[in-house]
Amino acid sequence: MEYVVPDQADQPGCIPCCECGTPIAPNPANMCVPCLRTRVDISEGIPKQSVLYFCKVCERYLQPPDTWISAALESRELLSVCLKKLKGLGKVRLIDASFIWTEPHSRRVKVKLTIQKEVLNGAILQQAFIVEYVVNTQMCTVCQRAEAKDYWKSNVQVRQKTTHKKTLLYLEQLILKHKAHAHCVAIKQVHNGIDFYFSKKDFSQRFVEFLKSVVPIRWQYSQTLISHDIQNNTYNYKSTFSVEIVPVCKDEVVCLSRKLAQSLGNMSQMALVQRVTQTIHLIDPATLNRADIQDKQFWKETFSSIASQKQLIEFTVMDIDYVNPREQHIDASMGNLSQRHILADAWVVRSADLGMSVDGDDQIHCRTHLGHLLKPGDAVMGYDLRNSNANNDEFEKMRQQQMNIPDVILVKKVFGDRSTRSRRRKWKLKHLDREISDDGSSIGEDYEDFLEDLEEDKTIREAVNIYVDKDKMIREQGDGEEDLPEISLAEMMEDLEINDDPMGEADEELEEESD
Repeated sequence: MEYVVPDQADQPGCIPCCECGTPIAPNPANMCVPCLRTRVDISEGIPKQSVLYFCKVCERYLQPPDTWISAALESRELLSVCLKKLKGLGKVRLIDASFIWTEPHSRRVKVKLTIQKEVLNGAILQQAFIVEYVVNTQMCTVCQRAEAKDYWKSNVQVRQKTTHKKTLLYLEQLILKHKAHAHCVAIKQVHNGIDFYFSKKDFSQRFVEFLKSVVPIRWQYSQTLISHDIQNNTYNYKSTFSVEIVPVCKDEVVCLSRKLAQSLGNMSQMALVQRVTQTIHLIDPATLNRADIQDKQFWKETFSSIASQKQLIEFTVMDIDYVNPREQHIDASMGNLSQRHILADAWVVRSADLGMSVDGDDQIHCRTHLGHLLKPGDAVMGYDLRNSNANNDEFEKMRQQQMNIPDVILVKKVFGDRSTRSRRRKWKLKHLDREISDDGSSIGEDYEDFLEDLEEDKTIREAVNIYVDKDKMIREQGDGEEDLPEISLAEMMEDLEINDDPMGEADEELEEESD
């Protein structure tokens, strides 16, 4: 405690204290500090101990009366919460407030306060003291409802009408990377999609906006009246956002309308889906023409796949001949040519019929965009369109008009056995913590296909967080006889298991075990 002497009261000389007679500088109270301290305590009425409530689930502090805010230790936000907890602070003048370091796991927060107040005869007294806060754990209302697993006010139903779930698996990784599911109360896997439940409608709207930014979608909104308070004229609704992802996936063959094909640079009506990201990326295997279709353009002129991944057949390459650049330029005429692929003429045989014909009548000629990967003897997956029964109006029109329809469209090269690739895979992915309903179909084979796509396509894995699988890294490296696509260690992230509990519950458990 000390005096604060006003500038206008600067007087020379000393005077004796009216209580003890000690010479002091003149002040309005005419008393020394020890005597004044025995009679006046300006911090009286301000508690020296208080309690902070901390939610371990969402890591937020309670700001009375019912607001929970996120605040790190020794932050401005936490200091604001601490000062608002003190009653009587408004009767004095707050000069300074700062944290005093305490052990992060001690569940104690100490704040040093410096205050001023006018006391006897207009004397201004300044005093510094310490307030200690005890941190108690209490679950906030939002986390309580989340733990109940049955409370939600809004949900987002994500659906895709396809035979496999590559796009949904890719979307799951994007959600994890950007933490778009942070406000989810519950996640439930259902047939052809996933349901996301939220405690507020605003959270659902943010989630739908995120989906619009990463995959081509369209959505509809509806709400259901749950209750109505007539006296207060308040309504309680449950809202639902129905989101539909475009019904095409990677490595599917689609048949475009003639009008849409002409608007995309006069590319062929038969196209292969390279990947589905913010847009639908198409490529013409016969000319290397590329096109990107936005979501609005797709829903305006929809098209569907005539061959999906379930219809893939394994072929063996018997011979391959690269197409010269002049001929390639003539075939492509006016398109946006892909620079990552090489056009080639390939002669293939179905692997199941290999060796059954002597004169080679079973060889099928096709033009492919995989000239940079294929060589004679390689196995390749493709679609046999000669006897396909596609329920597609545009495809039937092409047949009736006897247009040039390829017999075989090659999709991707087969890199070794699937079990070998899985054994040599030294990385892993994280997954959403979701509940699988009774009608939720299995995604085992689709997941393996998705992992192989990540290894083969660098563009896709750039948007995905890939983690080192420490269990497999300990094992010895394979013999490397097969040239398999792999993900380099530089593209992987360490899957660190960090205890993010700032109040140190885990450390207390360790201390109990050691005792």
